Amino acid sequence: MLDATLKTQLQAYLQNLRTPITLIATLDDSAKSVELRELLADIAGLSDKVSVDESGTDRRTPSFVIAKQGQTRGVRFAAIPLGHEFTSLVLALLWTGGHPPKVEADVLDQIKSLDGANFEVYMSLSCHNCPDVVQAAALMAIYNPNIDAVIIDGGMYQDEVDTRQVMAVPMVFKDDTLFTAGHMSLEEIVARLDVNSADREATKLNEKAAFDVLIVGGGPAGAAAAVYAARKGIRVGVAAERFGGQTNDTMAIENYISVLETDGPKFALALEAQVRHYDVDIMNLQRADRIVPAATPGGLVAVHMENGGVLHARSVIVSTGARWRNVNVPGEAEYKNKGVAYCPHCDGPLFKGKRVAVIGGGNSGIEAAIDLAGLVQHVTVIEFADTLKADAVLVSKLKSLHNVTIHVNAQTTEITGDGQKVNGIGYKDRVSNAIHHVALEGVFVQIGLVPNTEFLKGTLELSKFGEIVVDAKCHTSVPGVFAAGDVTTVPYKQIVIAAGEGSKAALSAFDYLIRQPLAVPAESIEEAIAA
Repeated sequence: MLDATLKTQLQAYLQNLRTPITLIATLDDSAKSVELRELLADIAGLSDKVSVDESGTDRRTPSFVIAKQGQTRGVRFAAIPLGHEFTSLVLALLWTGGHPPKVEADVLDQIKSLDGANFEVYMSLSCHNCPDVVQAAALMAIYNPNIDAVIIDGGMYQDEVDTRQVMAVPMVFKDDTLFTAGHMSLEEIVARLDVNSADREATKLNEKAAFDVLIVGGGPAGAAAAVYAARKGIRVGVAAERFGGQTNDTMAIENYISVLETDGPKFALALEAQVRHYDVDIMNLQRADRIVPAATPGGLVAVHMENGGVLHARSVIVSTGARWRNVNVPGEAEYKNKGVAYCPHCDGPLFKGKRVAVIGGGNSGIEAAIDLAGLVQHVTVIEFADTLKADAVLVSKLKSLHNVTIHVNAQTTEITGDGQKVNGIGYKDRVSNAIHHVALEGVFVQIGLVPNTEFLKGTLELSKFGEIVVDAKCHTSVPGVFAAGDVTTVPYKQIVIAAGEGSKAALSAFDYLIRQPLAVPAESIEEAIAA
């Protein structure tokens, strides 16, 4: 099951086991059970602290529990966790065997204090967003005996997926009720379960001293800004809703100079690791609500967060990035995660053998259509313009596929459903004005990005597209407030460009700071709050 390289790596990891563990398997004579039996035997053969017990009787067959020796509970995998989930498997083995997780102590304390719950996490092995959710559920089950977690491969349990109408992964059910769909970090999940966490976080923010540079947003632009600012020896903070930003949702990165190839989640982790190396104060799960400019020249800017906390800084860099653009037609919101999806890599396997549409003829849309064509029965591409806008090589590849239909000059008018899930898409021929309806089971929206600037309206100058207007040095319309990355008017939304702009914004902020008085006369944090 495991090749020689993986066995060598896994054997090295298993040396970190502190206490024996048992893999309790529920198996039958099916092909998948044969695969799972081989995988478990491979794992057990690499460490004398791992044993296999095939006496399991779980209703999901095949499946297995990772348990401390002498116990029967633990995290259960109704899956053969390879692909993107191999890391999740390794971590579950190590955590169960006593190896400490790389998690803040206060987060572990929160986990241990949570009320009991039963989590069922549906994932696909090709989903790069799933491991964070899978690992969060596993950690909670391992560190809180009142929490159970089952990790389910939707591709293995298709009947269950159809019954529960799982059309997007990761999808989490808590006590048989839908808890969340889509990527969430451990901290986000714990914060949602811990009803008092928002108030505690707000209090922590309010107690923080003013920063020299406060960066709002933790994507490539924000991370680069943090590194460049921190290297100046000044006090730097990053308030981020999700560190790594859009890169967390990116499958492959092959055009970041000096990095031949990586994937988004790995890149996001590397960004955070480098920022932490410089002792930057990273405040995760923080969504900005508004920015209040300084009351006097050179004074403190106030950044208000949605949880009620307020941070202050002598300068602020906004790098809140962008998000997937919605097509904004009837049915899109109603059927999100019920057939309407935005990540073909994550959710594509759930539509195996079914009919889907891709809205968008740019590179992302055509790449999605090509990927999906290898999984689904048929792909319909709908493009508003009179021609596909993707690179010629991608268009040529798409047109060579036998199970793809392309409609240009087509305006999506609605996404239809039966009340439970998608059953079709409507579009208007922009030449003839004829209305068409295509019966299908899934719609993937790939029409670009929209900047995250709603909280800045009325404060900073924005373009007609909602982007922050900046000059060549990342200055905004408000003194002391800078901006960088996909959230700005700078063209070409690329990781490498965002990182460069973040670096530039930090240098501009530092230049601004050194031209201000060392002490701001007649203004304290309290006065800034009052203003």
